[in-house]
Amino acid sequence: MPIRTNRGRAAVYRRIWGFPLRSPAHLVGSAVAVIVLIVAIGIVVPQLLGHPGRPGPAPVRVQGADGTTTRPPSGATSTPLPTRLTAPLLQPTPAAPDPAALQVARQWATAWSTHPAGITNAQWLDGLRPLTTAEYLPEMSTVDPANVPATRVTGEPTVTKSYTSSVEVLVPTDGPRLSITVAKTPAGWLVTGFDQAS
Repeated sequence: MPIRTNRGRAAVYRRIWGFPLRSPAHLVGSAVAVIVLIVAIGIVVPQLLGHPGRPGPAPVRVQGADGTTTRPPSGATSTPLPTRLTAPLLQPTPAAPDPAALQVARQWATAWSTHPAGITNAQWLDGLRPLTTAEYLPEMSTVDPANVPATRVTGEPTVTKSYTSSVEVLVPTDGPRLSITVAKTPAGWLVTGFDQAS
């Protein structure tokens, strides 16, 4: 059996491995050092390897002739996004009102204000259905006809706004005036909404 001495490589290794066991303070210090080493490796290695989960460099801002745009740095695959509108939003084209749109608005207001005692919501909706878009009918189905504050149309409709594809019309009743929006659809002019005007 070999004799252990305090000299040589084996003695140095015994001293390193035995260091944490010499006292509780040595053990805590060694554990902290190992944890710090593991965390440091976890931070440095992904940066060196360039993992895809790592956030890339900040985008570079470039001033163009038509305004400021952002583009990713070279090597990035994302498409640059504009930072402002390059063209104005399209506005509806004004046009003379179509008499058919005014007629639909008047007929709709007449059907809306017609609600004899005992009429059900379904019966009331049947009068509105041919003049109303399918998208707006569900909203009208929540109305109780007994709560409609008018019983008849009292005058001719007047146009407040008129475009090629829609017309806003005011129709007077014996209650409030109705501001009715009529839109041009493949099925003809139909009501897409209304409000009670003052």
